[in-house]
Amino acid sequence: MTTYQVGYFIGSLSEKSINRVLSRALIRLAPAELEFREIPIKDLPLYNHDFDADYPPEGRALKEAIAASQALLFVTPEYNRGIPGALKNAIDWASRPWGTNSFTHKPSAVIGTSPGKIGTAVAQQSLRSALSFCNSPQMSAPEAYIQFTPGLFGEDGEVTDPATQQFLSDFMADYKAFVERVLTVLPPR
Repeated sequence: MTTYQVGYFIGSLSEKSINRVLSRALIRLAPAELEFREIPIKDLPLYNHDFDADYPPEGRALKEAIAASQALLFVTPEYNRGIPGALKNAIDWASRPWGTNSFTHKPSAVIGTSPGKIGTAVAQQSLRSALSFCNSPQMSAPEAYIQFTPGLFGEDGEVTDPATQQFLSDFMADYKAFVERVLTVLPPR
């Protein structure tokens, strides 16, 4: 049995984020072969090309955390029909300086929850576009736009709705299979 190290990003900086709760549910429902470590983004300064010659410790730590991960999972809210600025900032840091893109060949998946009926569909499209540019192979199906309702998740990640629990279990099983396929074809650099 091969174990895969998965780094996960939570697009919200809030400790009470519903996407943080969703991440707990995903980890709880994931196959045992996936081991998770959050890649924190809250302490990153705003990316600026002037830093490329001398990355600050926060930027180096981000790139090291991605390098230590075999795959990536993005769990993000939608802010004003796009991805949160903090997450975009982290992507900018990780993809720079030119020639040191940390996302190259890292299999990734995108998911999120929101109180709205379409979940985080528009934010996910924006994030997928950035990840495509960064050469990160993406799990394109199943798509997962989770409408958050009070009580859907317990604080520990327990999913109270059986249909949602099954969907998320299937999503994580598909993610594991995707990671295996990508890493077989595109071994890490």
